[in-house]
Amino acid sequence: MIKTSIIIPTYNGQKLLEACVESIRRYTDSPYEIIVVDNASNDGTAAYCRSNKLTVISLPENRGFPAACNLGLQLASGDELLLLNNDVIVSHNWLANLKAALYSAADIGIVGPVTNYASGRQQVRTSYTDIPGFHSEAETANVPDPLKWKETVRLVGLCFLLKRAVLDRVGLLDERYSPGHYEDDDYCYRARLKGFRLLIGGDCLVHHEGSASFKQVYSAELQELVERNRRLFIEKWHLDPAQFI
Repeated sequence: MIKTSIIIPTYNGQKLLEACVESIRRYTDSPYEIIVVDNASNDGTAAYCRSNKLTVISLPENRGFPAACNLGLQLASGDELLLLNNDVIVSHNWLANLKAALYSAADIGIVGPVTNYASGRQQVRTSYTDIPGFHSEAETANVPDPLKWKETVRLVGLCFLLKRAVLDRVGLLDERYSPGHYEDDDYCYRARLKGFRLLIGGDCLVHHEGSASFKQVYSAELQELVERNRRLFIEKWHLDPAQFI
């Protein structure tokens, strides 16, 4: 039986993490493991993870999103690997539908959902106003439907499902983008260079609170950080990532 390793980086987001984990446990039918990578939180996150029997990597300092993801990826034992933001809530059929898209062709390497909050093509119009409303909307939106799958050149790292073969051939996230932003664009581009295709799983709607940890830690410098990492991407690839959005 194929197992999915779900890797959740977090920083001082215990309440968000609790809601995320609760939704995974409620709405996931296939085998999975959860690996929480805690970037030196001081809000009780590590104790919550231990009391809820979650595998947790506790870092002595906040090393940012790419480094946390990489540590989780190296510990993961699953046949496929899923990077998940702590401020995402999943719902009906979420993982089954993403996996159906991922294994729909040998050269599909990475898939992602649609959501209420994301840059680019993955953001869709939603009508719910609270989390019960989200689950109600997702019950209809997440009826399995391959006609809703769309090939893309870019996926946002908020919910990022990849085959182990992609990790083996592409490697880890580039930590030069730490603490975060554009490491997902970079990874998608590298995967495409290796011949993998990307899909948006339009039959998987997830709720995304949106940059919760970054707003908390880097709110004043966020735009400067985004611009710095955009320049880093351009210097590395001689391409403007805006053309992929």
